[in-house]
Amino acid sequence: MFLAGVLCASLAGLPVSAGQSSVGVRAQVEAAVKRLSPALVRIHVVSTEYQEGREVKMRSVGSGVIISKDGYLVTNHHVAGHATRLTCTLGDREEIDAELVGTDALTDISVLKLKPAKPRMFAAVSFGDSSKLTVGDSVLAMGSPMAISQSVTLGIVSNTEMIMPREFGPGGRFRLDGEDVGTLIRWIAHDAAIYPGNSGGPLVNLRGEIVGINEISFGLSGAIPGNIVHQVAQELIAHGRVRRSWLGFDVQPRLKHGAAARGVLVGGVYDHSPASDAGLRPGDLILQVNGESTDARHEEEMPTFSRLVLGLPFGREVKLVIAREGREQTVKLVPIERGELLPQERELKAWGVTARNLSFLAARELKRTNQEGVMITSIRAGGPAGEAKPMLAPGAILVEVNGSPVRDLAGLAELTKRALAGKPEPVPVLATFEREAGRYLTVVKLGLEETRDPSREVSKAWLGVETHFISRDIARQVGAADLKGFYITEVYADTAAAKAGLRPGDFITAVDGEKLTAAVPEDEEELAALVRQYDVDARVTLTVRRGGAELKVPVALERSPRPRREMKKYRNEDFEFAARDVAFFDNAEQRWSSAQRGALVEEVKPGSWAELGSLSVEDLIVEVDGRAVDSIATLKSVMDGIAAARKPSLVMKVVRGVHTAYLELEPVWKP
Repeated sequence: MFLAGVLCASLAGLPVSAGQSSVGVRAQVEAAVKRLSPALVRIHVVSTEYQEGREVKMRSVGSGVIISKDGYLVTNHHVAGHATRLTCTLGDREEIDAELVGTDALTDISVLKLKPAKPRMFAAVSFGDSSKLTVGDSVLAMGSPMAISQSVTLGIVSNTEMIMPREFGPGGRFRLDGEDVGTLIRWIAHDAAIYPGNSGGPLVNLRGEIVGINEISFGLSGAIPGNIVHQVAQELIAHGRVRRSWLGFDVQPRLKHGAAARGVLVGGVYDHSPASDAGLRPGDLILQVNGESTDARHEEEMPTFSRLVLGLPFGREVKLVIAREGREQTVKLVPIERGELLPQERELKAWGVTARNLSFLAARELKRTNQEGVMITSIRAGGPAGEAKPMLAPGAILVEVNGSPVRDLAGLAELTKRALAGKPEPVPVLATFEREAGRYLTVVKLGLEETRDPSREVSKAWLGVETHFISRDIARQVGAADLKGFYITEVYADTAAAKAGLRPGDFITAVDGEKLTAAVPEDEEELAALVRQYDVDARVTLTVRRGGAELKVPVALERSPRPRREMKKYRNEDFEFAARDVAFFDNAEQRWSSAQRGALVEEVKPGSWAELGSLSVEDLIVEVDGRAVDSIATLKSVMDGIAAARKPSLVMKVVRGVHTAYLELEPVWKP
């Protein structure tokens, strides 16, 4: 009765094509609903989220549809991908437990399996061909909005290849577990109303076939195309995960004002990847992949290319035809398996943290050479990690415990179990962790917390290292209770300190025979204050403890590098952005080579030409219209020339983290 009332109300305004009566359409809708209703399920989810050092349980409700008689059903990853308990309510209100078979954040698809008390067959629905949908086709959105009983709304297809527009900016992308869903998905846009709870429910054509899975709504509703859903679901059922290839490059549509007539533009290439090994370079245009022509002039065409590349069989040679400097050439490379971006988190109660393993992709993003270690994702206030000095904060990568390497979560759990075995009292553990470019040492006690707020003072004379004081806990744990001074966390490359042979992990205990006394947070500035008393270029002898041995290390003091605030700046009023020269500490923080040059963006005004071209704060501008930018002076010269010529567009090559991008800025010059 409820569904019939909805259908009558919806059909009153239904557009009717030539030769088709509203009565005929109503009959089709009613037949489709009758066919789908037995396979439609409401999914009650208990999921886990990880925050503030704890595993937090949450309840939610979504929708799904049964696709096989033995009880497999599809829904969204954002509905069930982190589920710990799943219960499905069928159309007749029967409740059946289900299990998560597999999930894929990149397409936002999960597959569940109904687990009835006794084996049985279920009503199931087949997939239609979503590629045959056209704008104006009538579709039904089915599901359980707002956790109510089954519901259906009626609408038409508005767009068969909807994407998240670039105008939304980098922060406007639809990301799940770090994955950009728009990489592979062009949504089917429709105007059938969907609400919270509709997620995972089917989009259905008038033949009663699944043509999509509803996912998003912002004015228009958006569904994942059924052909993609079907393919992903088959992979999840067969393997529990979707296996994809990785070539090691970033791509984007070819430039609007570029000379190329076809191809996909390579924006950046990862070091030590199949692409870099094959010799691919930023700026290359990919024309063919294994004989299949490729072209992307618009953002809407990028998901098709991404599906082609990610779907390549890894371990088998692939031929790419590329264009470089107007000439075509063929390169051969062997894809490797991509893996997931963010592995499942886990709560480590003994540490008061949540953590996860490092995936292949995450290690690349962090510029690490391997996947060893455990990344801390959150800490519990008042817990052991928060008590440590220095604190084991989110983003830190734990690499050693009591001198034993931490390979992964399983290894950390075993090391923790071993440390706590037979010891009812809190146990101090010597932990080594890495954060950004530094390597740190701390002692973690179960149940204590003290925090410190380290500071650094710019001085005329400077020792090219970063340090933290040697706490009493650290001294006792390394077997030297009277050890005082500083632990080296980082040695800056190409400095006198590096050339003298200082290493992260060294303990500095004296300067020119004057013993250091640092043992508490209040002593954090002792070494800097002592160095400050010397002249620039003075030579000092450091007493260093390394691996139990005491060394005398002569070091020349240098002039402190200029801080960021003192670097030369440039403001462009035409495009409304500001940038500055690269500072020493930028190179160190970003792990750039000491030879890295460019102009680092500090400000981009909202609504400016720079913002519309996707220039962002912290972008490093390295080229403008093909001319290398090695300083603010060069950038100013290039931009002045562009303004004088009133060029209708310009291309900026920028370094953005581990990525390289080509940005096209298109000003309208005032008369």
